[in-house]
Amino acid sequence: MSESEQRNRPGAPANEPSTGAVEHARKPSTVKRGGGDPAGRGRTTIADGVVEKIAGLAARDVVGVHAMGSGLSRTFGAVRDRVPGGKSGVTRGVKAEVGEVQTALDLEIVVDYGVSIADVARDVRENVISAVERMTGLEVVEVNIAVSDVKLPDDDDDEEPESRLQ
Repeated sequence: MSESEQRNRPGAPANEPSTGAVEHARKPSTVKRGGGDPAGRGRTTIADGVVEKIAGLAARDVVGVHAMGSGLSRTFGAVRDRVPGGKSGVTRGVKAEVGEVQTALDLEIVVDYGVSIADVARDVRENVISAVERMTGLEVVEVNIAVSDVKLPDDDDDEEPESRLQ
């Protein structure tokens, strides 16, 4: 093909000179180093405490859950919460066993008087499973719930210890 034929060819740029050789558009290199999906290059481990915090917060969000943990653990937890640098009580009443792809949880809760314990337990399970699986990607195989107490309307355990001192 002559130079003038190439210039007059349909779709050829009118004002660009042709070298007579067909030019190929160069694509940017898309070679991935290391090969494979980047998400599969390595391992992610999630500590038991991370799952315990997620589960503890999710359980506390359920209406009818008054507190987490037994009376004794709540008492010690209240003291620990006041100590500067002490651990927060988010994980109180929660125990997690975390494997590579699955986790199992044990929760100890105190429910408000008058609520259906079965309904609260079902709602806690649903909320905890949803939160843990969404945030960690782990499969929750079981959520065991122990109801250790019922908060009666006239119980004054919500009072701050300072207000009881005289």
